Amino acid sequence: MFSHPLVERYASKEMVEIFSPERKFYTWRLLWIALAEAQKELGLPITQEQIDEMKRNAGNLNLERAKELERELKHDVMAHIHAFGELCPKARPIIHLGATSCFVTDNTDIILIRDALKVVMKRLINAINELKNFCLKYKDLPCLGYTHLQTAQPTTVGKRAALWLQDFVMDFRELEHVVENLKFRGAKGTTGTQDSFMKLFGQDEEKVKRLDEMISKKFGFKESFIITGQTYTRKQDFLVASALSGIAQSAHKMGTDIRILQSFKELEEPFGKKQIGSSAMPYKRNPMKSERMCSISRFIMSLLESFPYTHATQWMERTLDDSAIRRMAIPEIFMAADSILILAANIARGLVVYPKMIEKRLKEELPFIAVEEIMMEAVKRGKDRQTLHEKIRQYAFEAAKRVKEGGENDLLQRLSEDPDFGLSKKELDELLEPKRFIGRAPSQVVEFVEKEVEPLLERYRELIGEEEEVRV
Repeated sequence: MFSHPLVERYASKEMVEIFSPERKFYTWRLLWIALAEAQKELGLPITQEQIDEMKRNAGNLNLERAKELERELKHDVMAHIHAFGELCPKARPIIHLGATSCFVTDNTDIILIRDALKVVMKRLINAINELKNFCLKYKDLPCLGYTHLQTAQPTTVGKRAALWLQDFVMDFRELEHVVENLKFRGAKGTTGTQDSFMKLFGQDEEKVKRLDEMISKKFGFKESFIITGQTYTRKQDFLVASALSGIAQSAHKMGTDIRILQSFKELEEPFGKKQIGSSAMPYKRNPMKSERMCSISRFIMSLLESFPYTHATQWMERTLDDSAIRRMAIPEIFMAADSILILAANIARGLVVYPKMIEKRLKEELPFIAVEEIMMEAVKRGKDRQTLHEKIRQYAFEAAKRVKEGGENDLLQRLSEDPDFGLSKKELDELLEPKRFIGRAPSQVVEFVEKEVEPLLERYRELIGEEEEVRV
């Protein structure tokens, strides 16, 4: 039988459990109990004995019986109503009273989404914390910068990692917004008009509104949608998925940068003592965690496309073509987000930096980068700027050709030997001190961490410190 890789290999047990059949159908029963309790409190003829019977059997999940009934009835919610009713004969007449299927399916989805978002927030805040530590540790270490993947003005290892960190901080703020604005469906009836509940309560509109509020509060929601069709708007699913896609974009950017830098031998993702890089090439240390993070991130970004289509194609009060795709897409996008953030934190925690290689590569390119500063220093000493510009241009092309042919960069040697520049090799070397070229990179890292990262970490301090294992 096929087993889903997200379940078997990548996502945490915590996230997998949220979307398990047991959690889902147990939540259905909690919703039926909450509905009955609120209806009793508001005056419907429901007894405490019926409610107690439902509570005693809520965890007695006769899922095989429900499957058997669904094969016969072709309706999952009715199958579970009958299965629960068989366990609760006294409560059977009032289970699901006045409700439509979406009372349990939609509300359960929102509950599970909320719980899953909390796990994602925990994973993300830990990744942010690990990256922060890395940024601060290497904020002063100069390295080559790149634009167009061509060498450019130097930056620092910590400043580059702060680009990844900033993206994740923005993602976290988006998650906060989504969680704070997540709304419950509540008790809205067949087409969202609450007509069935109005009839149950003798057209008492205040009681119907109270019913909706009571159930929402029982499950910890400040608000439910005032307006729904049979379903809550699938726009909410899209907003949730968009936030997860944002995380995937950030993780992919980080993973791609690490893969490139590992090929340059400047840094390396954590590698196990017994880890094998290749079945054919034993020496290889492939960036498999970063590659996996990129791979699953692409899956998330591609999966996002299903959410706007689902929302856009909900005709009138609803169509059922949202059901099958949401059963797959919602658990998958959360389990995938969970898995890439476990990887991101693990990678950030164990990144190995090779300062000597970084220095070597920087020194190879720095003479080209520093030509303007060299020229300005010579002009200060009375030399002709236009003459120097043409000479540097020629020397730089010759030195670049030498490098491309496998030789060393001898640009500084050429300049020191030309009397028109009047600079010794020692003076040129001093001009090429790497820290002269990194601008405010170190202080930018400190400023960003102090102003934006630490306040965020402080608000969620209780979530920090959990190290989730990378399973494979």
